[in-house]
Amino acid sequence: MREPLLDQQQEQPSSQDDSTPSSLFTYLYVAHFLARWSARMWEFSVGLYMISIWPNSLLFAALYGVVESASTMLFGPFVGQWVDRLTYVKVLRIWLVAQNFSFIIAGCTVIALLRFSTLKSTNYAAFISLVLLTNVSGAVAVLSSLAGTILIEREWVVVISEGHPPEILTKLNSIIRRIDLICKLFAPVLSGFVISFVSLTASAVTLALWNAISIWVEYWLFISVYNGIPALGERSQKRISRLSPVEVVEESTLTSQETENLLSHDGGNSALTVNTWESTIIQWVPCLDAWRVYFKQDVVLPGLALALLYFTVLSFGTLMIAVLEWQGIPAYVISIGRGISAMIGISATFVYPILQSRISTIRTGLWSTWSQWTCLLVCVGSIWVKNSVLAAYMLMAGVATSRLGLWMFDLSVLQQMQDHVPEADRGAVGGVQNSLQSTLDLMTYVMGIIISNPQDFWKLTLISFVLVTLASLLYTSYVYLVRKHLFHFEKLHFS
Repeated sequence: MREPLLDQQQEQPSSQDDSTPSSLFTYLYVAHFLARWSARMWEFSVGLYMISIWPNSLLFAALYGVVESASTMLFGPFVGQWVDRLTYVKVLRIWLVAQNFSFIIAGCTVIALLRFSTLKSTNYAAFISLVLLTNVSGAVAVLSSLAGTILIEREWVVVISEGHPPEILTKLNSIIRRIDLICKLFAPVLSGFVISFVSLTASAVTLALWNAISIWVEYWLFISVYNGIPALGERSQKRISRLSPVEVVEESTLTSQETENLLSHDGGNSALTVNTWESTIIQWVPCLDAWRVYFKQDVVLPGLALALLYFTVLSFGTLMIAVLEWQGIPAYVISIGRGISAMIGISATFVYPILQSRISTIRTGLWSTWSQWTCLLVCVGSIWVKNSVLAAYMLMAGVATSRLGLWMFDLSVLQQMQDHVPEADRGAVGGVQNSLQSTLDLMTYVMGIIISNPQDFWKLTLISFVLVTLASLLYTSYVYLVRKHLFHFEKLHFS
């Protein structure tokens, strides 16, 4: 049964226009904005911090990326299972406390590294310890942010939209993604101006203070949404009751005689042995079961295609920002370029619902992925441009324009997973998806360590473009397997 958004009377099947639902939506959006703002501030600034701590090399920026991506790769499935097995309120509390306090610690360690820049030569052990603490804090913050992403994007949004037309889910997905991209637009712009016109230290102080203040507001807003929408509380309790260890209790009550009877049956010993081995493996490798669930899903190919897009330096991420800084592009210009990129991404959240309503979710993904590929040809062309400044601006332009296709593709895959992944598997599948994405992201940073000279960034550009091409081909093959054809022009009825 699909539950309504609010505890409504039968004679009032829809109350989305009522003041109470509107205020709850506002609370959800503002809370999500505050949480994502912290993550986007750190995501932009950390590359600049690392290139400042260790100039003329991508090594520290790449090492941070390795730590962050490896953490999500290893623990992402566990985080997804953990979200599935706890109440919404417990997940909410742990997520907000872990994320905000980790960013506070990371901000403080960066302040220490920047203020005491001589530590590298006077006390190398203290210097390395602070760098490691920065990396670990950043990784913990990203893992906790993952829990929040799964909770809001793969649980709450789906539950809230149940009992309403499919367009509501599409709209909620678009707004949630739009908020994230707005943060991606304005948080780096603010950080870039603080870094350029005040100092790197001031930006780290701003990060720490923001998280110290915003945690209380975020929790109040999210808990207000939870308390105001009964369906969330009901679904939370159902999830916990579904996971009650009934089988474990029944198994523990077996007498030794019953166990002997089970073993005495033909084939019983073999079956029990297999189950025992499976249970033992899953017990020691708790993430294995989540991976097994993931690869049984019908939408595994779109998920793999989306993950491949994370093996790239063609984004305003740590490595590309560090390279642009090395090329002499001012921080505020980089932040503006990233802001333009985010604005184009925001436009994707408006275009996606329109395109999806006309050509379906799966075909929107097809058009989107090849749109991204086409725009990235500009980045490939920048490799042969002799003027380094012009090449840098071509690189930024190609990446920025490709965001329209990228974020539409991201929304398409997300909605396909929401539609086709069973409720009981959403957390596990979401955790594995993020783990897989982080695995490919990790490989990007490993390549950044291997090719750490900024002059060789063109090699990373080519590798990234090849991976985007493979992702587009993989998704195209999925569309053909499902639809038996690729193009369906008669569905385009723009009026």
